Amino acid sequence: MKAIVYNYSESADAPSALFDAELPKPEPKAFDLQVQIKAISVNPVDCKIYKNVRTESGQDKVLGWDAAGVVTAVGGQVTHFNVGDRVYYAGDLTRQGCNAEYQCVDERVVGKMPVSLSFAEAAALPLTSITAWELLFDRLALCRGSNGQADNDEALLMVTGAAGGVGSIQVQLAKCLTNVRVIATASRLESQAWVSEMGADFVINHHEDFAVQVKALKLPPLTHVASLTHTDQHYEALVALLKPQSKFALIDDPVDLDIKVFKRKSISLHWEFMYTRSMFQTEDMSSQGEILNEVSALIDAKKLKSTLNQHYGKINAENMIRAHRAIDAGKMLGKLVLEGF
Repeated sequence: MKAIVYNYSESADAPSALFDAELPKPEPKAFDLQVQIKAISVNPVDCKIYKNVRTESGQDKVLGWDAAGVVTAVGGQVTHFNVGDRVYYAGDLTRQGCNAEYQCVDERVVGKMPVSLSFAEAAALPLTSITAWELLFDRLALCRGSNGQADNDEALLMVTGAAGGVGSIQVQLAKCLTNVRVIATASRLESQAWVSEMGADFVINHHEDFAVQVKALKLPPLTHVASLTHTDQHYEALVALLKPQSKFALIDDPVDLDIKVFKRKSISLHWEFMYTRSMFQTEDMSSQGEILNEVSALIDAKKLKSTLNQHYGKINAENMIRAHRAIDAGKMLGKLVLEGF
């Protein structure tokens, strides 16, 4: 099968950094689906692993953890999927990725693809949807009622870096499933317009003083923060805005984070890493498949929309290198996808 691989770690600008290869088609294990990949999305995690993780003994590694495709075979203990099902998923960081014609993935982290979306539109959603969902409901503990409304209708959520992949779907999920009011941060005019389109109630500029901008909105104190990027630059200003006994969640990897600044207000600090469940085979690992099925239902009900923003053409090394460069530039709106071989 065709695949994009790397077998060492270097700059994505190097001509040999990522390359096209032929690999054996993987065979499904007991709980696996074998999926023919139709479209993939590229994420910052791909770039981080590519730059920081060397493969063992020069072995080829396949990156990619955002895919949509068709089930072509199932393991002997699979119970929720059949050959021919259209699926989407973010997969498992400890296994080969989806930048290949075929991939095997545990059925517990797979969802049925929205019927109203194309493969490209669906591939833009899994990783960011799971991350945003877990961040909102598992880490920040926002409430959902039986009617889809939150109990805490005075809650105020700030999403920093909201124009990216996670922020784009997180703003939508927060507005669709809770009563929180959402302050989103974005700096460029096009990114501010994008997060407003996603449903943000208020948009402020993360390159300007947070306190001045939030005060001008004349809102109750901030109760929740979802810090999606540059946490080390913003956390002290965000803590200053938070109400005592509030919650702060992040997904990035700040070099410097003085947790003592959270103590005086008894602010709880939470990391969200969506691969924790699959990496450690947690007892609730199947919740990720359930999340994806709920997102599918919301998409098909037109309560959410795909965050696909850029299509980079076919799945090959040349286009993948272009995609890595675009993500490294740090100016993405929504998601970037590649489709077909």
